[in-house]
Amino acid sequence: MHISLEEDDDGLCVIHLAGNLVLSEAAALKTALLDALKRHLDIEVHLSEVSELDSAGFQVLVLAKREALQTHKSLHLCKHSPAVLEVLETYRMVSYFGDPLVLSGTRDNDESGGTA
Repeated sequence: MHISLEEDDDGLCVIHLAGNLVLSEAAALKTALLDALKRHLDIEVHLSEVSELDSAGFQVLVLAKREALQTHKSLHLCKHSPAVLEVLETYRMVSYFGDPLVLSGTRDNDESGGTA
């Protein structure tokens, strides 16, 4: 997993996550997100380069969102990768995060798997 942060003068913190957000990386992810919430009012977490998200990584995202809500801050998930979308949809948590679901990159127009 790779984590990078960008901060602007308006207080927005953009966190770019890449690689596998899995059990072995959950502690580092938790630390990064909670530290960002301590220092910033608005956070965007960009997920376009996340290749795998397991239940541990997902739980950290839920924890960070809950912490943001409790402290009256905003945390938005952005640029969801297919791996992230699959987990959000599987756990039926899309509405909990409340962010628009926009895939980065391209996808086939025909997702049914059939041929024209």
